[in-house]
Formats: sequence, C-alpha cells, structure tokens
Amino acid sequence: MMSNLRSGFVHTRRDAWVEINLSCIEHNIRILKSLISEQDKFLAVIKADAYGHGATMLAPTLEASGVDMFGVASVDEGIQLRNSGIKKPILVLGAVPIWSVEAAVQNCIQISVFSKEHIDACRNAYKKLKIKPQIHIKVDTGMHRIGIPCDIAINFIKSVAELDFILLEGVFTHLPCAEDKNISYEQNKKWLNIIDNLPDNKNLLIHILNTAGLISYKDFKCNMVRAGIGIYGLAPALDNDVKFDSNIKQVMSVKGRIVHIQELTAGEGVSYGYKYITDKKTTKIATIPIGYADGVSRRLSNKIYGLINGVKVPQIGNITMDQMMFDITDINQANVGDVITILGKDEDEMITIDSWAEKLNTINYEIPCRLRVRLPRVYTRDFPVK
Repeated sequence: MMSNLRSGFVHTRRDAWVEINLSCIEHNIRILKSLISEQDKFLAVIKADAYGHGATMLAPTLEASGVDMFGVASVDEGIQLRNSGIKKPILVLGAVPIWSVEAAVQNCIQISVFSKEHIDACRNAYKKLKIKPQIHIKVDTGMHRIGIPCDIAINFIKSVAELDFILLEGVFTHLPCAEDKNISYEQNKKWLNIIDNLPDNKNLLIHILNTAGLISYKDFKCNMVRAGIGIYGLAPALDNDVKFDSNIKQVMSVKGRIVHIQELTAGEGVSYGYKYITDKKTTKIATIPIGYADGVSRRLSNKIYGLINGVKVPQIGNITMDQMMFDITDINQANVGDVITILGKDEDEMITIDSWAEKLNTINYEIPCRLRVRLPRVYTRDFPVK
C-alpha cells in the first residue's frame, strides 16, 4: 500500500525530487518578451543545465514560447542540445578552446571569438570541413573576463568581417554592474563607439542586455537580448528605482516525502553535533531524504522551514549528507509518505529561492545551480498561470 502511495504521484526511485513548472516558464517568457520590440531577437541563456532546471527538457518549451536562440557555456552543452533534437541557433557565450572549434562547426554551434588564435582555429576548421564557422565577436567593455579590448575592437571586427571563411553573425558585450546606472551608461558609451563604427551589415546581431539590462535600459542599442535568470522566475540585482515584475513566477520547487516519524521527549539531541536540543515535552520529528549531497547547503541547518499542506514546519538539527529533519509537532495529521515542500509553493505559502540565498549571503543564481546533483527532475503543468 505504501509503495503505491509513494509512486502514485511522482515516478522516481527516490522520495525526493525537483519540480519544474513549464507553465511558469511560458508565463515568464511572455512577460520578458513584452519588454522588447517585436523586431528584437530573444536569446534564452540555458547554460549550467538551464541554471539547474534541465536544459534539454526546457528547450522545447522555450522554442514553443518564441525564443530565437539559445546561449550555453561550452561546446559540450551545445552538443547535448543538438543531440536532444534542438535545431535553433546555439551560441557558446564562454571561451571556446581552440581544439573544440571543429566540433562546434560540425554541430552548427556558434562560438564567441576574441583573439587571433580563434580566427586561426576557424580557418583550420573551414579547410578541413568546408563549413564556415559561425561566430559572434565578444567585446570587453568593462566586465574584464573575456573579450577583445575596446581600443582594438573596431579594427578587429572589420578585419573579421572581410574574411571569406567565417560567417560573422554578431557582436556582443556584457554588463557587469547592470544594477548601477552610472557604471552601465559609461559602459554604453564605449559600446556605442564600437557599434556605430561596425561594417554595414543589417543582419548582424548586436547584444548587450541581460535580464537586468532588458528591464533597466530601454535606450541601449541592440537587436537581441540575452535573458537568463528572469526566465526561471528569479530577480537579478537592480537599481533601487527599477522594479522586477512581481507577476514573474519561480519555476522550481523542491519536495521530499516523509520516510520516518518519531517522537522525542525534552532534552534530546537531533542530528550530528546535537546543534538542536528538543525543548518540548513531546517533539514529533519527520525525516525526508534530502541532504547537502543534493545541493542543500549544510549552512542552512536550523534556519529554514518546510511546508506540509501550507503549514510551516521548522527544519531542525544539522542537515546531513542525505537527509534532514523537521519538527512536525504542530501538524495534526502527518504520515510516512506525506510531502514536505522545502522550496516552492504549497497552498497559500511560498518558500522562495531568494530566502535561501539571503540566509547563505549569496545570490539566487547559485541555489538552483547547486540542486543538480542527485535529485530527479519532474516536469509539470500543475496549475494554470495567467
């Protein structure tokens, strides 16, 4: 009977999983696309396995939602998408090793270029494959991570545009401090100086704006935006006078089924190191099989809560490698097999990814990226999003 209960709702071989709401993805794309013109292209950043949400599973929904292009971090990520049947253009946003340029060309994956060595590798790939590499030139206007320096960018772009063995598809840069308007407008001056001196190519993709940028800077010159964190329903850092649309929905939930319930008397220690001691006459404790090996930081121990039927239950004791415990004393009825939500919505209550990030003194990007290791992904459309 218990086996049927546990397998009836979610078909995994664990009593714990990450839930991804595809309706929220579609909803968020609609909102983000409403902020740009119909002529502008929309690149969805799905690097790092779509920020832990599952790139190959999300890509078809993103395609159906009107995304024009995908951004990844490596050639391997791009090939994974190609092997899953994705046909839309894919751009590697990061530095591509010289030895992997050929693989990118073979799989029709566009690459970022910012050095003579990249050009030489493209020439060699063309000689061997008789296929022109598709490239975007990355310009460093202030991020100082990768890119061709501003002072030589114009000449570099013009020289590449004249090469007959390369297809120059775009030119782009990145905003390191989109939340700071003073820095970003100074950076935009450098960007405009380059863009206004580009070769006359109406088909060239020009992109500078990430999620924070497309929300904040309507006047920056580009014809494609690169949205990442906003797709997943999470807010980037923004200037104080810029508001993130509260209608955007968090896509990810994390849930586990109770595998054990016990009652302890006052004065009993819970978990490693006894960092939590029971202080009630009777404390009812529920265990779920999620731990720090699944990406839930041990530093969240005794700081977070779960939801059972919309009721908050505190997490107690140190989070262990594979399991964590909750005080469910105030829950009238709870049984082995019941679900505890540790991220996401349960009835009228919501546990946000941002709340965990704040407790860990980190950014919200990091939380879903951590939750990639062992937890199976379950894709739902479990409630309508208008």
